[in-house]
Amino acid sequence: MTRIFLTLSTLANLALVAALWLGYEISDATSADPDALAQVSVHFLTGLGSLCFAVLVHAIVLTYFMGTGRWLEETSNAYHLGPEIGRRSKDLKWYCYPTMSLALLMLIATGAFGGAADPASAIGFRGWGWLSAAEVHQYAAIATLAVNVFVNVLEFRALRNNGRLITDVLAEVRRIRLERGLPV
Repeated sequence: MTRIFLTLSTLANLALVAALWLGYEISDATSADPDALAQVSVHFLTGLGSLCFAVLVHAIVLTYFMGTGRWLEETSNAYHLGPEIGRRSKDLKWYCYPTMSLALLMLIATGAFGGAADPASAIGFRGWGWLSAAEVHQYAAIATLAVNVFVNVLEFRALRNNGRLITDVLAEVRRIRLERGLPV
């Protein structure tokens, strides 16, 4: 799972970087120039796609932990392995969930700020304090990218440790089955 996760999270973060870069390349979002409008459209679609992909990566991690947690619980009960395995599994999940939730909220908020910063938007968001709407969106995007990378590192560590836990449980199940003369 860790190789798949590394590939997916790297692609998601590269897509977020591409969306950020395309945002910097917009000449003047307020002009009616067709080239500027095309740049806004490309940035918008890239940003939306990368946001969806990054959310998907977090959803895959969440689903993986739900599935393996259930498997570990059932296997522990069936082979009387004790409550320690379930506790370790839950600790790994809850290690990720708060920061994963933060990353998801930041991804969504960054997209919302981007939509609100669009001069063609009916929202009329002008910014906060001395920051323009575009600057709010820009700084949110930078912070979101940094948080998303950090959360991906935490998720990778948890996935790696969960894989070790599963390997340990499989080894213990194998030992028990061999001890009882059952097929392995």
